[in-house]
Amino acid sequence: MTDRPATAINKNVILVIATVTSFILPFLVASVNVALPTMGRNFGMEAVVMSWVSTSYFLAIAAFQVPFGRLSDIFGRRRLFLVGLVVTTSASFLGGFATSVPMLLVSRVLQGAGSGMSFNNSVAILTSVFPGPERARALGISQSGTYLGLSLGPLIGGVMTEHFGWQSLFLLSGALGALLVLLVFFGLRSEWREARGERFDKVGTVAYVFAMVLFMFGFSELANLEVLTFVIGDRLVAIPGYAFFLVGVLGMAFFIWWESRVASPVLDLSLFRNNRVFVLSNAAALITYISTFAVTFLLSLYLQYIMEFSAQTAGLVLIASSVLMTVFTLFSGFISQRVSPRIVATLGMALNAAALAMLFFLGDATPLWYVVLALAVYGTGIGLFVSPNTNIIMGSVAPQALGVAAGTLGTMRTAGMMVSMGIVMILFSLYIGGAQITPARYPDFLASVRTGFIIFTALSLVGLFCQSLAHPSPKPRPNA
Repeated sequence: MTDRPATAINKNVILVIATVTSFILPFLVASVNVALPTMGRNFGMEAVVMSWVSTSYFLAIAAFQVPFGRLSDIFGRRRLFLVGLVVTTSASFLGGFATSVPMLLVSRVLQGAGSGMSFNNSVAILTSVFPGPERARALGISQSGTYLGLSLGPLIGGVMTEHFGWQSLFLLSGALGALLVLLVFFGLRSEWREARGERFDKVGTVAYVFAMVLFMFGFSELANLEVLTFVIGDRLVAIPGYAFFLVGVLGMAFFIWWESRVASPVLDLSLFRNNRVFVLSNAAALITYISTFAVTFLLSLYLQYIMEFSAQTAGLVLIASSVLMTVFTLFSGFISQRVSPRIVATLGMALNAAALAMLFFLGDATPLWYVVLALAVYGTGIGLFVSPNTNIIMGSVAPQALGVAAGTLGTMRTAGMMVSMGIVMILFSLYIGGAQITPARYPDFLASVRTGFIIFTALSLVGLFCQSLAHPSPKPRPNA
């Protein structure tokens, strides 16, 4: 296969493939979130362990997105895209036949690794083939698939869990993945590798993966003083969560030091030193996902435990936000062709902050209409933010850095999701401990939920400030 630009005909094929990919990956998340209480009962999982079913998926994505983004720039985005889809599909079938918690977690890690390869490359390929004026519309269409997956995920997840068991969600995801593999293999014939011939930084990659895993794992276990225990002589030694976190921080410091000296880095740090738009927009994306991702996870548990809804009914309630995300993601792609993407993204973040502020008033007597209203504001805000923010970031870098830019944005997204879940896991550890969520622990569960939304609201205001400043620095005026 030779490298060649996409024609006017296969540009539409690429848009379809990117949109379907954008649908499948969030569907894996949204449907499994609704099924978590059922999975927890089947395996007898504690609240913190149950959180790891979601967290392990994002930990794998966060660790591998940047290295895979660099690999795709060098060896080909189509090639890495296809490999990622095969890994994700195989892992989905593995999860469908899981008979233990470790087997289930392994499938989620593999799903995350495959998703890290495929999702980034769909965004990078789309950016490569659609010029500036068309890019906002194309990104809006493709990313509407993301929120269609989030819309249908809770509904389909609830129905299938109730009638066919949670395993059916993994098998359905595997079947959809297999169809997408065929579509990419036969329908996507072009290849993109603007950095072909450059060296791949193996030392930097190993340092990044280990540092990211230790950092994220340590953060999620900060409140745990006995993550690992072993015996030395006659003494019992315990390693606390903050030790992993600190080693992760040191690992990231080494990674930054190494990348600033290597000739062909896995992550070009000049993107952060010399590109204000890239830095601030990525910061806004990171903070947005930290402050909003755990919303559906917490509300799924709230609706099923506190309001005593079934998984199917909880899915129907959660669909309110996802439908609006889908509509406004598509709409924001078109409107940001006429209005500054920065303004549209900033408006979306303001709505996110308002929705999160509403949710820290949740209690055991909160009316359903209030929950639905908060979800509607939240869904509208996310829908207005995502597409313009992505357009700003991908439009701020050179073509040979598109894979790394997509990987960086993807890492901001997944690291944000991971930190969001990490905050929830810390709060669960502090308020609930190692116990399951039973009626006796409902007051503690509600306290952890309210505290979480207070933290997320404060963070969203910081993100709003970053996005509002994400515009190019003014060029110096010529001397008179």
